Amino acid sequence: MNRGLSRRTLLAGSASLAVAPLARAFPEIMIRGRVKPVVISSGNGNSFKNGGTETCVQKAFRLMTSGTDVLDSLIEGVNILELDPDETSVGYGGIPNAEGVVQLDSCCMHGPKKWAGGVAGLEGIRTPSKIAREVASQTDHHLLVGKGAQDFARSLGYTIEPDLNTERSRKVWLEWKRRTDKEHYLDPKQRETKGLEVALQMSEEGYLERQHVYGTINCDGINEKGEICGVTTTSGLAFKIPGRVGDSPILGAGLYVDGEVGAAGSTGRGEANLYNLCSYLIVEELRRGKHPKDAGMEALKRVAKNTVEKRLLNEVGHPNFGLQFYVLDAKGRHAGLTLSGGANYAVCDENGARMEHCESLF
Repeated sequence: MNRGLSRRTLLAGSASLAVAPLARAFPEIMIRGRVKPVVISSGNGNSFKNGGTETCVQKAFRLMTSGTDVLDSLIEGVNILELDPDETSVGYGGIPNAEGVVQLDSCCMHGPKKWAGGVAGLEGIRTPSKIAREVASQTDHHLLVGKGAQDFARSLGYTIEPDLNTERSRKVWLEWKRRTDKEHYLDPKQRETKGLEVALQMSEEGYLERQHVYGTINCDGINEKGEICGVTTTSGLAFKIPGRVGDSPILGAGLYVDGEVGAAGSTGRGEANLYNLCSYLIVEELRRGKHPKDAGMEALKRVAKNTVEKRLLNEVGHPNFGLQFYVLDAKGRHAGLTLSGGANYAVCDENGARMEHCESLF
């Protein structure tokens, strides 16, 4: 008899033999609790600091890995952009609608709690992501809009500001207004969206960044426990018709999270994303076992297939607009996807914050 073999050693060995088949048969069970935490976002999530020392992904990662709830961490991160007057596609100082009014959209989803909440057409509050979280945590609803959303925020003690324009956003709007038809509405037969063309022309002349014509931020994170959450927030399409709501506050479009599978969010042309409910599609592709890159590509292919109007196609028949997806699965794997090349997305993990290349369909 080997007297060096203790009962504890025998038990430990037996446990290891029992666990090994389980790990092979059900790998997703063994992943939980061993995930490397990571935060991802659209590229602007690692570009703006609002006078501080951290970007969105840096702050979110620091808080999340210090024990703060994942969704709360992400919202603290995107608040940096919502409050930064130099970020003209999100929150305070966002490019206004066609009448010069800043209207904001946001939604959030909490994987473990299975919470979801959103606001659309919200005026007078710089941080719509916080109100989206209030909708998720304090009501039985998923989406509040316009004056109703504003009244709800006021009832919770939020201060309503009369105007969220900055000097820069107002100057940009006045220049746009000067160049476009006074009434903004065009002959339906034309369907050439003159207002959008002017906005893109102004971006080429340096009035605003091209990505801010559609701009948004999506931010998703997973902690070491495997808890996944996400948030998307935006001032929407630049110079939109008042009342227009894009994909950002809509669950399954601008954002979708399944705590057992992963998260996906978007920036870019909201109408294309809405038509295809791409974030939901991507998460379902993750559920079927696809890598984040392949799941995102499936959504881009769907968008390309369903884009048939000539006004939305370039000379080679591809979509002429920008659309990006940011995908994170339950294993901590991630990817950024874009219709055409040139885009990057932000990542922060144990190796710090950085930009990574988005894979392109075309």
